[in-house]
Amino acid sequence: MLLILVLSIFPLVASVALSLSRLAFHQGGVDLKLIGFANYQQLLFGLERSHFLGVLRTPNLIGWAIVIATAALTAAAWIRSARSGRVRPMGLILRLIGGLLLLGSVWILVQALASDGGRPGALIVTLIFVFAGILFQYTLGLGLAMLLVQQIPWRRFFRIVFLVPLTITPVGVGYMFLMMTDTSKGPLEPIWVALGLRNFTWVTDPWLARLAVIIGDTWQWTPFVFIVLLAALESLDQEVREAALVDGAGRWQAFRHITLPAILPVTTTIVLIRLIEGFKIIDMPNILLGGGPGTATQSMTLQAYIDWNTLNLGRSAAIAYLLLILVSVVATVYVGFVRRRVTELA
Repeated sequence: MLLILVLSIFPLVASVALSLSRLAFHQGGVDLKLIGFANYQQLLFGLERSHFLGVLRTPNLIGWAIVIATAALTAAAWIRSARSGRVRPMGLILRLIGGLLLLGSVWILVQALASDGGRPGALIVTLIFVFAGILFQYTLGLGLAMLLVQQIPWRRFFRIVFLVPLTITPVGVGYMFLMMTDTSKGPLEPIWVALGLRNFTWVTDPWLARLAVIIGDTWQWTPFVFIVLLAALESLDQEVREAALVDGAGRWQAFRHITLPAILPVTTTIVLIRLIEGFKIIDMPNILLGGGPGTATQSMTLQAYIDWNTLNLGRSAAIAYLLLILVSVVATVYVGFVRRRVTELA
């Protein structure tokens, strides 16, 4: 307990105090001045708002449609919960607060992504990296695991090959993709030339730059998802699936109603792990593009790292705590949703 207090809880409390302060270094000492929530105010409403949240503009028609649809679905879900009689008053209040937070988050997203002149900041860029990465990693990992469960030639060889990216450090993966995406002198230069992309560069377009980061992160972490899902699939009772196929069920029906529910507990854990780790992404955007072009690929962790390097320690700690709050909320909502889903299946 003492070890946990020293190595975990004390730094946590100390960084809270740091996020509420302005720390200045000078010759012969350090000045620590308590400034309250000024660091948070600067990130959410002040000069750093365009950097942290993004450039927010009035949504276009698609953006308004997304906001209205979200509001309608959230209201319908809350009314359904209230009418069911199974949710306590405190639960209804918490769901109402959660719905309002969801609607506010969607409002910020559409102002940055579905508007004329909008631009996402570090928070939204982080969300893009997390959810796009998890979608690609889980889809590819599950597909590879389903493939190697089959009795195909060279199955053991491919299991080893698919795990190779996981053995490389994130820094090594970043430099490798930096070299591979170089269309002027990288090892894939002949391919880029053949495709007419000799003078093409990833870093001129923000979305292509983000795509490059997502591809690199997916390449590195798909093997982790693959090996866990492969172990889960191999532990399943195949007799139930074979009986369903004999009774006339299609392969898609067997996969949807038998395989997916059986691996749902493993899926919950692996997605939660990648969700938490994805929010901390820093190596790939930093090494591959340095957070550029501009701040297009700058995650919250990378922004906190840059602030720390420039000795703006208070704002760096504030970003870290906002990231902690974001991860806690997203993880709690995800676990609650999955728990209800598991209860329904049971």
